[in-house]
Amino acid sequence: MKILDRYILKKLLTTFLFVVFIIVAVIVVIDITEKIGDFTKPEVPMSRIFQYYMDFIPWIANLISPITVFIATVFVTARLAGHTEIISMLAGGVSFKRLLIPYFVAAVVIALVSFYFYGWVIPNANKSRRAFEIEFIEGKYYFTENNFHVQASPTVYLYLQRYNNTNNVGYRFTMEKIVADSLKEKLSANQIEWNDSTKKWKLKRWQRRVLEDGGEKVTYGEELDSTLVILPKDFQTQHRLWETLTLPELSEKINEIQERGLEGANIYKVEKYFRYTMPFTAFILVFIGVIVSSRKSRGGTGLQIALGFIISFIFIIFVITSRGIAEGGIIPPLIAVWIPNVVFSFVAMFMYKYVPR
Repeated sequence: MKILDRYILKKLLTTFLFVVFIIVAVIVVIDITEKIGDFTKPEVPMSRIFQYYMDFIPWIANLISPITVFIATVFVTARLAGHTEIISMLAGGVSFKRLLIPYFVAAVVIALVSFYFYGWVIPNANKSRRAFEIEFIEGKYYFTENNFHVQASPTVYLYLQRYNNTNNVGYRFTMEKIVADSLKEKLSANQIEWNDSTKKWKLKRWQRRVLEDGGEKVTYGEELDSTLVILPKDFQTQHRLWETLTLPELSEKINEIQERGLEGANIYKVEKYFRYTMPFTAFILVFIGVIVSSRKSRGGTGLQIALGFIISFIFIIFVITSRGIAEGGIIPPLIAVWIPNVVFSFVAMFMYKYVPR
């Protein structure tokens, strides 16, 4: 790596970290201001608040990383152009394509770190962060859905009239095995209760009916330990659960939802595909950032930085819109989450061809 590459790379990475620090600091102050009423409650320990922000800061820093790398690129390049350093480089025989190399090296570093954080570090931190929010900010969650249905397999269906997630007790339970539109077996119980020591359900006042050869065999009893496809976690809050799942866990969750015939897989698919798109976003925004700021402007670097913020804002709108479309099932998630990157790739190529540098 030449001196020029190290010079630009160092400036870009240090500026990126500085921009991240400033924006995260502002967001943390705003967040503390909004939650100060919850934090001052006597039951909220200071150690938990500290841990909450240790989890919150990496999450928000990674979330804004595409925008911060773009702003850092615009700022660094505009400063270089303002000091006529870029003109000197180009006059010295350095092509614009060659000038892009240290920028793309920085994009690779940021993209790889961001992908690792998105895939594994942030979800694990979010488990703790979401637990804090549920316990101290949002309040305890109560499962209120009645007539809960689950398809355990292509032929097995489960039903619960209602479920109390505070003591893990379900009421009016039935499990039916249906083959070729014909009921083959039915297990029912007045109550089911989760036994945390055995990791099984205890069926109380149960009855099993087996239909075979034109006859019916009935057995019943007071209590029966059984393993079911449902678990207590299925009755906990699912709000923003996708944020707490690593990439392998997201894939497992998607498969689980689809195998059980439930709805809601789209939102997990969107999150999974979105994490894969973000590294590519860094390259596109760095490319655009260099193009819009590599020419010395009479308005100074302030005008170029303002333009950078405008483009960032437009990009955010594209991301939010495409995620909403994907989660709504209007467009397949894999296609929808790539829309911002595809659109801005064309914008970047157009600017590269027509914007004077």
